[in-house]
Amino acid sequence: MLATLTQYTGLAAADLLIVLAAVFMAGLIRGFAGFGLSAIVMASVAVLIPPIELIPMCFLLEGAASLAMFRGGMAHANMRIVWGLVICSAIGMPLGLLATTSIDVELSRKLALSLILTLTLAQFFKLKPAFLSTQKGLYASGLTAGIATGLASVGGMVIALYVLASEAPPRQMRASLVMFLAISMFTSLVSLIAYDLMTMQAIWRGVLMTPVVLIGVFAGIRLFRPAYEHLYKIACLALLTLLSAAGLISQLS
Repeated sequence: MLATLTQYTGLAAADLLIVLAAVFMAGLIRGFAGFGLSAIVMASVAVLIPPIELIPMCFLLEGAASLAMFRGGMAHANMRIVWGLVICSAIGMPLGLLATTSIDVELSRKLALSLILTLTLAQFFKLKPAFLSTQKGLYASGLTAGIATGLASVGGMVIALYVLASEAPPRQMRASLVMFLAISMFTSLVSLIAYDLMTMQAIWRGVLMTPVVLIGVFAGIRLFRPAYEHLYKIACLALLTLLSAAGLISQLS
């Protein structure tokens, strides 16, 4: 069984086990926090798999998680805001992919980990630029999210910053994040195909790891309690800070 998985994923057995553990943890966090799946995967295993290969895999895992959480998101999300973010993100993603495919692997790893660390710290310290709560801030956030998705598959974290600045009710914030990630799957797929990144290896990795991420997502949903949401978010951000900082330090050293 393990030999078959290593064959289809192109990963050594030890690396595969690390990736599977990271995917489960990412699904768990996505289930109760509403974001962070791709960031956790990228921060955990970018030192093993180049970001350019992780982006399509994260896309497939995000798609599975979004379908699992779609119904709950639709009921509480602010869809006017969601559509504005989705459209602008669709414009920004090709720009991010262009940058990612134009630089070498080591630089792309450093860039991805630095971006995750910066976005995580911005949320950790609750940075809420007033500009983000304006209509122009909505469009800028969507565009930046698209670029961040193309660079490191972390557009959801940019949107999390926007939603945080809007000071919307926690349930609406979580639902809007879920809906943005669900709808932007379609626009992201077009960009990934255009850049020829949706390879068979990426598809196999995503398909074989989907059951693992879904187990994590459903476990996270069951664990979600609105009264403890602030604790979930702090734990998620602390983990992302630790992972991205450790990965960046290992790359720089």
